Amino acid sequence: MKSTTKLEPHATEPSDGDFQLDDFLPYRLSVAANRVSRMFSRRFAEAFGLSIPEWRVLAILGRVGSASPSAVGEMAAMDKVKVSRAAASLVARGLLRQTQDPDDVRARVLRLTRKGTSAYHGAVPLAREMETEIATGLSRAEWASLNKVLNRLLVHMAGLHGPDDGKSDD
Repeated sequence: MKSTTKLEPHATEPSDGDFQLDDFLPYRLSVAANRVSRMFSRRFAEAFGLSIPEWRVLAILGRVGSASPSAVGEMAAMDKVKVSRAAASLVARGLLRQTQDPDDVRARVLRLTRKGTSAYHGAVPLAREMETEIATGLSRAEWASLNKVLNRLLVHMAGLHGPDDGKSDD
């Protein structure tokens, strides 16, 4: 029988005076995510005039073809307001088309236009390049471990709080 050891953040209960924000995992994850997002945001804005929410919508639709705004929000871990704003901007720029869902007259379907598909295919290499740049700070084993641990943490958090708590602040 395989035993599972639960890790405790601290062996002894520290006093509130011992609390160090810089050592607090949620804070550290947030700082790392914010720094990565700022790098992506700056480069996507310079190269394609895209915000992070717009890039996420393009990336989801580039992968799945078409989807409702709510499905895009779930797949991209974005709230509906961010998806709506990003989609409206992409529609206005001719990168996205929004049509009525033939199965539900109240619902909408989003899909990339030719121009949007071209932007998506142009942005993917930049995204991969930036990911590679981030990865160079770690060994291959560390990068693989980081990805494995992040996947486990995401699954664990979904189990604790459900999928709706995965909405991003970006």
